[in-house]
Parts: sequence; structure tokens; C-alpha cells
Amino acid sequence: MVISRRSLIGSAAVAATLPRAAARAATPGIKLGVLTDMSGTYSTDTGKGSVVCTQQAVSEFMAAHPGFAVEVISADHQNKPDVGATIARQWFDRDGVDAIVDVPTSSVALAVNTVVKEKNKVFLNSAAGTPDLTGKQCTPNTVHWAYDTYMLGRSTGQALVKAGGDTWYFITADYVFGHDLQDSTTIFVKRGGGKVLGASAYPFPATTDFSSYLVRAKASGAKVIGLANAGTDTQNCVKQAHEFDIVSGQTRLAALLMLIADVHALTLETAQGLVLTESFYWDLNDRSRAFTKRVLPKMPNAIRPNMIQAGCYSVTMHYLKAAAAMGMAAAKANGAAAIAQMKKMPVDDDVFGATTIREDGRHLVSAHLFQVKTPAESKEPWDYYKLIATTPAEEAAVPVADTGCYLDKA
Repeated sequence: MVISRRSLIGSAAVAATLPRAAARAATPGIKLGVLTDMSGTYSTDTGKGSVVCTQQAVSEFMAAHPGFAVEVISADHQNKPDVGATIARQWFDRDGVDAIVDVPTSSVALAVNTVVKEKNKVFLNSAAGTPDLTGKQCTPNTVHWAYDTYMLGRSTGQALVKAGGDTWYFITADYVFGHDLQDSTTIFVKRGGGKVLGASAYPFPATTDFSSYLVRAKASGAKVIGLANAGTDTQNCVKQAHEFDIVSGQTRLAALLMLIADVHALTLETAQGLVLTESFYWDLNDRSRAFTKRVLPKMPNAIRPNMIQAGCYSVTMHYLKAAAAMGMAAAKANGAAAIAQMKKMPVDDDVFGATTIREDGRHLVSAHLFQVKTPAESKEPWDYYKLIATTPAEEAAVPVADTGCYLDKA
């Protein structure tokens, strides 16, 4: 598929973060491309919110480092690997992009990962969940920031097994992310003494009616129906489960990747009681509230940022700090060197606090297990979560011995 410059720029939200005169004077500049879902299943959970959070990092960095020019462009990959790879290649070859940010949809991210390595650029992944980005398909040009499917399976899946949910049936998006999420959760279900009774894979992103999958899952007798999906797919599954009285008796839903905007769309009346995992929550502590206060006026429809969108801020800020430390020209010339500099430097921001990056590129962050509040428990707008447990950062990531990444063995 060929995407013309006109169509690519037409689909992109382009934002210069400095006055033109200052931008001309500051050389060399960094150019970031937010490659995201602007129109599909993940558009609310990533999309414009990811662009806003990336721009927030850039504006704060520029205020602290006058004289450096940074530009942000964005485009919609339509959840198609060929489209994502084509945009990435055009950005690098023609448009001077130095680093790509966000990239929801694991199949798209893996395609972009290959292009980034080939071009020796930088991939700042915050949205794709597959552990392969820091596993068997790791490269020295990629970091994986906010979460992965291993984290979700360990935190949410393990908690539900401990709570008595020892038999599972999965409804799975039929592509890399869905299968990774099912596989990761299965590890912890079995490790806790549970069993998987079955699974149904559905066409992604072409499915909106999940009733037949839900009825099949209910008929299996499983205590937990694991939703190995995200975005509007998860929302539709939860809504339809209530419509068809699937959640009754001993049957409960496990929303393995649900974010705060999904809860908002469902309403507390529908989502109450669900457990979920995020590495960031806007109301978790003083620093998360401070970040949210700064970015909220720019967020579409005043949605609170989730771990993916906040992760775009965090990873962008750390990349720019690393680029400044080594020199912008050097960072632009060698993406692998820029990533190596990121790994050397401690990470500290209002999103995740003080954290580190492993040699394989995995950013180590804690996994917070939340339960969605009842309407009566919520005291203000977007007061949706109560914290149940936290998995330490080192335990929330795939053990180094199991990654399959050659960088871990160097």
C-alpha cells in the first residue's frame, strides 16, 4: 500500500512546539512521530490522547532546555501492519522522523519494530502489549514502556485465581496481542492450580457482536470469562454480557486490559466490581495528580490519561533527556546509541516515579491491581478505582532468563 505525502500529512495532527523563529535557530532538532489508532478500536485509549501526552512532554522539555527544537507529527495506522510499516518507512526516509511513539496493536508494533531496526532509528513503545518487543524480537533500537501482556496476566489473572476463579474460558482477539494476553494469563491460571476449559478467537477488528462467544463461554461452566482484548471490543463484551445475563451465579468477567476511558464509557453502574490492572492511575498519588492537572485541559473530552497515554509522556521525556545528554546530533545519527543512553540514565517523572530500564529495553514499572468502584463509592468525576494490590516492578516483567532476548545474554 502506497501512502502519498499529501494523504499522510492530511491524516496527521501536526504540532510545532516552538515559535517558528526559535525553531529555525535551534539546530539540530528532533522529530517525533506518534503512530496511533485515530479511528478504530483503540482510538479512545490511545489516539489523540497519546498525541497530547507526547506534546506535553515536548513542551515541558523545551521549557527546561531552551534552544532545542522538537517537532511532533502523528498519523493513523488503521490497525493494519502494512499501513503502519509504510508510514514508518516514509517518515524515516522522507520526513526526517527520528523516533516513533505509541503504536497500539501488537501486529503493527512488530512490523514497525523491524523498520526501526533497519533504519537505526528509535521506537518508544507505550501501547503495544506483546512481550516479544523485548523478547524474541528485541532490538537495541526499542524500549517497551507502560505495560505488557505478561504484567496483565500476572496481576489480574493471578488475583482472580486466588479469589476462587479457578476455571477459565477466554474470548480472544485473533491476532498477536489477543493470543499473547491469553497465553500470559494461562501461565498464571495454571500456576495457581486453575484450569482453562476453552477459548474462542474472534476476527479482529471486524467483530462487534460477541453474544455467541459469551453464550459459549457461559455454557463451558467456567467461573471466569477472560476477555483477551481491549478498547471497544472489551466494552462491547462487558455490555453484552450484562444484556444476556452472562454474569450471574458463579460466573464473572476478567477484563484483562481495561483502561479508565473504557470504564467511563461503560459507566460505574455496568463496570462496578471488575478488577483490572494499570501501571498508572491519575488519582494514585500527588505526582500522578500533578501530571494529570497539567495535561487535562488538552485531553480530548477531558478524559483522564491512562497508563498508555501517560506512558507516551514518560518515554518521550526520558528520550529527550537522553538526547540532550549525548547531543541532539549524535542522537539523530544513531538510534541504538540513543536507546543505550536511555538505559544508562535513571528515569524519574510524575507518571511512574523513579524507575529503571533493563538491557532488553523493558521499562520496569509496578503493576497496580484495581477494582472498579460502585456508584456510591465514587466521590467525584473519574473517581473510579480503588487499589487492591501492587506487584513490584521487577516481578511484573518477564524474568530475564525467560525473555529470549539476545541483549539479555550479551
